[in-house]
Amino acid sequence: MRFDIRYRTLFTYNEHVSESQNELRACPTSDDCQRLLDYRVVVHPTARVFSYVDYWGTRVDSFGLRRPHLALEVIAEASVETRPRPLPTAAPRFEQLERQDFVDSHIEYLQRDRHTDGGSAVSAAAERQVGLTGPDVVGATLAIHRFVGANVLYQPGATEIGIQVDEVLAGGAGVCQDYAHLSVAMCRSLGIPARYVSGYLFTEDDSRGDDTEAESVVVQTHAWFEAAIPGWGWLALDPTNGQLVGERHVKIGHGRSYDDVKPQRGVFLGPASSDAHPTVEIRRVDGSDFWRSGGAGLPDTPLSTPHTFTPTVAPLPGAPLASLSQRTLHPPHPDDEHARRQQQQQQQ
Repeated sequence: MRFDIRYRTLFTYNEHVSESQNELRACPTSDDCQRLLDYRVVVHPTARVFSYVDYWGTRVDSFGLRRPHLALEVIAEASVETRPRPLPTAAPRFEQLERQDFVDSHIEYLQRDRHTDGGSAVSAAAERQVGLTGPDVVGATLAIHRFVGANVLYQPGATEIGIQVDEVLAGGAGVCQDYAHLSVAMCRSLGIPARYVSGYLFTEDDSRGDDTEAESVVVQTHAWFEAAIPGWGWLALDPTNGQLVGERHVKIGHGRSYDDVKPQRGVFLGPASSDAHPTVEIRRVDGSDFWRSGGAGLPDTPLSTPHTFTPTVAPLPGAPLASLSQRTLHPPHPDDEHARRQQQQQQQ
């Protein structure tokens, strides 16, 4: 499938801020099942954008403003093609999880962090899934995926960033981040390496994640998880919608949890308070499908002519000039409030 994606966030301040520094993680990655065709970032007021790949392999676009401004608009546009992800062809037993080379190569995805630090209830729930499937890594991972989807109700606003996975399990409600974090925590409690994934999902029905005949949809960023299967690779599952990750999922990046692939973070200098308005528009585009045409390998040029969006740019008050620097700054926009709002606006 071919998709054009437009990620837009508008930050507004109740009075002028003199400086802001920002990082954006919105660019789709390229891997065996997904190819990035085109990508650009536009910032208003204008700012110079520096790009790099972080430790986890995710592209980061960094930019700063050092002139007074009342608003900041960030637009990232991407064209990407996807193909179906293969199903596991191996059926490893739990003993293979203990191989030292496997543990060493996945150690970071076995350790807990603040989002995946599950207690005895999470571990017990994971053990019950093994009791149902036996010591089969793929079977246990799929059972965890089904368990989380069946025992957590999708309910925007039910949780906030930083909630413990034990509370998610006990409360039985949350958003896609909570589904992913609980799944990761349960896998890790069994010794199955698991990682959190940030991305996009083409769907019109936010509560189900079903396919749609619509040409375009307006959504928010999505989250799912991947589990490492010994002798095979990473199995990607979407517990929020009870689906295998497929062609309608577009991956941005992965990490230990949400903090490693947070779509946007930043800090600003000034006495103002801020508000954030993120939206994602995805359009499914007809065109040639190289992966299904029998071609060998990936071409050096785009598979089809990239679609050019016509940005709808709201007039922004404040000075339009900008450059990069760093000084004593406020917490990110502020961090806790923006993260809470962004989580509540997750639609999957």
